[in-house]
Amino acid sequence: MVTGATGGVGRAVARRFAAQGAKVALLARGETGLDAAAGDVRRAGGVPLAVPVDVADHAAVDAAADRVEKELGPMAVWVNDAFTSVFAPFMKVDPKEYVRATRVTYLGYVFGTRAALARMVPRDQGAVVQVGSALAYRGIPLQAVYCGAKHAIQGFTESLRCELLHDGSNVHVTMVQLPAVNTPQFDWVLSRLPRRPRPVRPIYQPEVAARAVMFAADHPQRREYWVGGSTVLTLLANKVVPGLLDRYLARTGYSAQQRQQPDDPDQPANLWQPADRGVDFGAHGDFDDRAASRSYQLWLSQHRGLAAGAGIGVAAATWGVQRYLRQRV
Repeated sequence: MVTGATGGVGRAVARRFAAQGAKVALLARGETGLDAAAGDVRRAGGVPLAVPVDVADHAAVDAAADRVEKELGPMAVWVNDAFTSVFAPFMKVDPKEYVRATRVTYLGYVFGTRAALARMVPRDQGAVVQVGSALAYRGIPLQAVYCGAKHAIQGFTESLRCELLHDGSNVHVTMVQLPAVNTPQFDWVLSRLPRRPRPVRPIYQPEVAARAVMFAADHPQRREYWVGGSTVLTLLANKVVPGLLDRYLARTGYSAQQRQQPDDPDQPANLWQPADRGVDFGAHGDFDDRAASRSYQLWLSQHRGLAAGAGIGVAAATWGVQRYLRQRV
């Protein structure tokens, strides 16, 4: 089960699961994108089931889960990825827009998780993967809507994880904190910025995120995954010098999130309606020429034992060389 499966990270995740021969349920609003995503899954070797649904509607999400289990069988993994947002200073976001974005981006995860657990817990198996962000810990200017929702998802997930541990459940929930990703969101997010929005560099391709989500689904016992060196540095800096980071982001955060081109008033926005009416946006945004297709930090995260062993080996070798040189002297 993948929510937000028509574009960006969700689309790349669906392809990744399909390449393993999985049955993949695609949940999203836009029928054009759903049809295209189903085609991707089929060509990659998976079995698709496209289900049009607004994740802000808890009854519709639950009904979608029922349909998927009837047609594809018991779900093993539920990936929450669907979101919408508003790029603007906080006071330029209408309260109705804030409520709508929060219902999709935060409560959509809550409703998806609830639908998953209602079916997984009785069977005592399954995994829920929350697609998060470095912004789940560190807020930045112009994204109060998105940062607030991601912070909420983080707190909700921690609370739920404790409850599952208390119950001794074999159902696991984990979260993948992502860096900036080259997705189409910057072409369909509702924006009130003077110039077109962009991700803060460094930028990674959605396939990097998809590899992390797949690994998390296979290893959901770990509570959290950080993807990208920029995510690690941001979260560590926020723990050590949060005030300094406040001032740095106040100085650079506005320009870092805007391109040189002026805002396009005719740009589609997916806050209230799907943006892909008649158009398939796919997984990638406009930043292929500057997006990294791999993350060394992710590799280290996935091979912690090997990395730790290598570190011990280097330390031991260094100690041995130093001791040898001292003896020679």
